Order: sequence, then C-alpha cells, then structure tokens
Amino acid sequence: MSMSGEMADAHHSQQPEDDARREVAASVLTLLADRTRLALLERLGEGEADVTTLTRFAGVARPSVSQHLAKLRLAGLVSTHKEGRRVIYSLRDGHLRRLVDEALNVADHQIRSLPPHD
Repeated sequence: MSMSGEMADAHHSQQPEDDARREVAASVLTLLADRTRLALLERLGEGEADVTTLTRFAGVARPSVSQHLAKLRLAGLVSTHKEGRRVIYSLRDGHLRRLVDEALNVADHQIRSLPPHD
C-alpha cells in the first residue's frame, strides 16, 4: 500500500470518532446558545449556587431557571448536591467555565469593535 493510501486509511479510521466529538461539541454549543443558560453557566463559573441565587443573577422567572438547569443537568454540564432542603448547583468541570468565559470575551471584543452610534 502506498504512503498516501495508508494516510487515507488512518484518516478514515478516525472519522467516526471525530464525528462523535463534533456531535457532542455541537450539542454543548447549542445549549450555550441560550442567554439564560449562558447566564446560569456564567454565574456557576464563579462557584456553587442555589436556584434562588441563580434566579436573581439571570433575572428570569424561577420556573424558567429550573427548566434550564434541568436541561444542563441532563446534558451532564452541571451537577447537584443537597444542603438541607436546598439543591446546590455547580459546573461539572473547568473546561466549561473556560468555554463560557471565552464566548463572553469574544462578545466583548465584538461589542468594542462596533462603530459608535450617532
């Protein structure tokens, strides 16, 4: 087999794994594409919080926050534990915090580069 044939085989054998990675990444980015969920993840990047704290931070109704948190939990992006009767939420890992921070940094750069309004 030629060298180019071996490289094509190696590339082809990795494609399903690469496709799976991209599919999961797209799912995560889809969840981040909602302002409320982004706000919740931004706040959780600062540390653990309960629903009351997250509701105040996001500025939306508590039932909406609960629904968004349920989606994030089902996706494995946040975890929970109980403190008495309160449910405490936290980010599952630091990678997500950095992803949210970078998305917000991109937004800051784009906002600063907009031409001034007259």
